[in-house]
Amino acid sequence: MSESVPNRCRLVLIAPSGSDDAAPVDMALAGGDVASIILPRGERSDEAYQSFVDKVTPLAQGRGVAVIVEGDARVAMRAKADGLHFEGSKADLADMVERHGGKIMVGTGGVKTRDDALELGETQPDYMFFGRFGYDGKPDAHPRNLSLGEWWGEMVAVPCIVMAGSSDESVLAVAETGVDFVAVEKAVFAEGDAGNRVAALNALLDEKAPRFED
Repeated sequence: MSESVPNRCRLVLIAPSGSDDAAPVDMALAGGDVASIILPRGERSDEAYQSFVDKVTPLAQGRGVAVIVEGDARVAMRAKADGLHFEGSKADLADMVERHGGKIMVGTGGVKTRDDALELGETQPDYMFFGRFGYDGKPDAHPRNLSLGEWWGEMVAVPCIVMAGSSDESVLAVAETGVDFVAVEKAVFAEGDAGNRVAALNALLDEKAPRFED
């Protein structure tokens, strides 16, 4: 990660869920500024997921990157991760925030409407995620997610993350909505050197992304 935090939309990496190899993740993290990395569980067993989180967490934290575990607070606590991504009912999310919010970040997502987002937002999560892991196969970000992110950023103080598509242009499109963070998976991990991809996306954001007001 760069020494200073950029005053614009920052990258959140979504680690590939189909591989237990931490090398591509480490390569990506070496490429430049990354705010955090979310580790989807995918089809991994309990043991395989714990092992993957255990491998990635020190690599990321050593670069100043927050590690967010999907769905399982026990895995997060064992690995000493920084956060938990939990999608569920308002009551279950509120319980997660109450039980773990003082120890780690608790974020949420999986919503498709403004009303659902506001409903979950009442639990005071640490962030709202618009999009779904693994659904970035098209070049463009989903228009609904762009719209929700722009609206949320104008209305609510809780930070939000919007899922980009697979293209560089989609990353910039997310940044232009004014949101805090843009999530990328295939735009970084689909092909080539993941570190070079992170460097290229940061260069694009440095050049063209709008700056936040002080």
